[in-house]
Amino acid sequence: MFKHILICTDGSTLSNKAAKGGVALAKGLKAKVTAYYSIEDMLPIYSEGYAFDQKTIDGFEDGIRVAAQKRVDAVGKLAKAAGVTFTTLVTKADSADEGIIQAAKKHKCDVIIMASHGRGGIAKLFMGSVTQNVLAHSKVPVIVYR
Repeated sequence: MFKHILICTDGSTLSNKAAKGGVALAKGLKAKVTAYYSIEDMLPIYSEGYAFDQKTIDGFEDGIRVAAQKRVDAVGKLAKAAGVTFTTLVTKADSADEGIIQAAKKHKCDVIIMASHGRGGIAKLFMGSVTQNVLAHSKVPVIVYR
């Protein structure tokens, strides 16, 4: 069935539960896991005539990358404890959903596992739905944990 599972994480409680389920599935199928976090590209931020310079933006991105690596490492610990072969991957993309889809394709994953926070109304309007976009555009099957 599935040989290579991309487990997406954002570090949330629900995402961590999805990761546990993904690792359990991988163990049962004798599949390998890639734990993945997408860093969204930061555009220059402007406020009342002030723009952050590139050095400041790079500092933000460095901090985000460190936090992202901790999140995928946590999934890696779950996989290691379960005896599942794993790698971790953090990439930068225009949007999280694009990063997820590109990672699955590039690393030849045959399924994506991710959580859905189930936001609705105004929150969905402003924050969008990464999961919904992955479901709509991925050519790889997606398992949604909710």
